Amino acid sequence: MSRLQPLMFGPASRQVFGVFHPAEEGRAGGGTAVLLCPPFGQEGLRTHRFFKVLAERLSRSGVAALRFDFYGSGDSPGEEIEGELDGWRRDLCSAHEELRRRAPGASIVWIGARLGATVAVLAARGGRCDPVRLVLWEPVIDGRSYARLLREQHVAAIDTTFCIPDLAWRRSLLRQPEAMPEEALGTLLSPALRAQLAALVPESLPLTALHDTLVLTEPDDERTAQWAADQQSRHMPVRLAYFSHQLDWTSDPYPNSAMVPADALNRLQGALHE
Repeated sequence: MSRLQPLMFGPASRQVFGVFHPAEEGRAGGGTAVLLCPPFGQEGLRTHRFFKVLAERLSRSGVAALRFDFYGSGDSPGEEIEGELDGWRRDLCSAHEELRRRAPGASIVWIGARLGATVAVLAARGGRCDPVRLVLWEPVIDGRSYARLLREQHVAAIDTTFCIPDLAWRRSLLRQPEAMPEEALGTLLSPALRAQLAALVPESLPLTALHDTLVLTEPDDERTAQWAADQQSRHMPVRLAYFSHQLDWTSDPYPNSAMVPADALNRLQGALHE
């Protein structure tokens, strides 16, 4: 029988929704609890089931886990147009405090994917939260490149959705390839978020020596590898590991993709104690 516990937490003015997966009794989880930080927009929808299965696996292994939706996304209150990085950073710290309250004494690890990993770096740097480890899965470190990818995926989705493609979208993409999108794959980007992504560069995401960090990325991701190397040159406790998987961040499963790839589950679960 599932023992997951849906809940609302955070300050009264900014409640967010989460699901707590308590550690199963009698299992040796090493005194660890995990906070799962989801991606943005379609990437968050695409990985929802993945993180649910990961949390269930962690729970069965004796590790408590908390999943949550950032304010203005998923099942949390708020509107999409209110979503932005500073507020999400505070949401993450509220989730950390809630997990610490429900798993007292546990060492808390944050696992963040894509923009959720970026928010984790920002929150950990703020000093309000104290994870023992960050696991950053393909973090977004270049906001303009990320926005361009979302815009390209958005135009491609429109092309395949309509019987007659709307060429105006593609002409606009070709004419202004660096323009910040107002909508990406069904999710609105607030003016604040667009400005924050425009300013997001690797140099704006320094890691701190307070948290051991594992960065997971694709073998051909030279930009993230360079960012990790720059952090190592600053003597930060960070390690880079290359990891290929069959999960497509922005689209539904297709023959070479997977909804919940077992190799990704195993890799993230194993990352807790490396």
